Amino acid sequence: MTNIGDQSSHTLLISDLHLCVSRPNITAAFLDFLQNTATKADALYILGDLFEYWAGDDAMEDAYHNIIIRAFLALANSGVNAYFMHGNRDFLISDSFCNAAKITLLTDPTCITLYGQKVLLSHGDALCTDDAAYMQFRNQVRNAQWQAEFLSQPLAERKRQIEAIRMRSEQEKTRKAADIMDINPKALADLLAEYDYPAFFIHGHTHRPNEHQLQLDGHNITRWVLGDWYEQGSYLRFDAKGCRSVPLIAAI
Repeated sequence: MTNIGDQSSHTLLISDLHLCVSRPNITAAFLDFLQNTATKADALYILGDLFEYWAGDDAMEDAYHNIIIRAFLALANSGVNAYFMHGNRDFLISDSFCNAAKITLLTDPTCITLYGQKVLLSHGDALCTDDAAYMQFRNQVRNAQWQAEFLSQPLAERKRQIEAIRMRSEQEKTRKAADIMDINPKALADLLAEYDYPAFFIHGHTHRPNEHQLQLDGHNITRWVLGDWYEQGSYLRFDAKGCRSVPLIAAI
């Protein structure tokens, strides 16, 4: 294991921050995290839903998003690589934002190697196959033609439509059984088999942070579910000895 200053070599993973102007405490916690925690890491992986929603890369011109971009630039200038994967709220983030913030956009899922271990990363929403209504919506909005038509509209109109969709989604959640909004076991098993049984599978989306030990076809797999930052933020620290969830020092 190498050392960076007095910190052992490690990588950080987060998801589901849902950054927005209306939650300044979460924004402050994230900026503190980037400046005082992430700068000590080898790399930072953000597994989706960095923002509460993203209406298109032209939205990054506003003052709030410029603050976030400058914080990412400071992280990059410190020598830490940042990687981002689309979530269900910010799948319209594209190259313009990533280039401006000097972060690398990853496909979902992505398989990497960390400290000699095979690690599969995902936002996780594609595995919630029991929620048929959501999967239908997901397929619609991830369609390239739909996105092109949506992005051709004025920014203000896009934001209006997104707000309406979010309100309807929150209402529908109250009528859904909790289990159908979680990951489907067969979808999970099929994905892990497709990627030849990685040692670790790390994802977010469900807002059910936990560590799960799985045995699948004779393979031991550790599944980590990342926590959201609505009330109690946390991050996953991955090093040569394994993983551990760390609560934020900065209060949310």
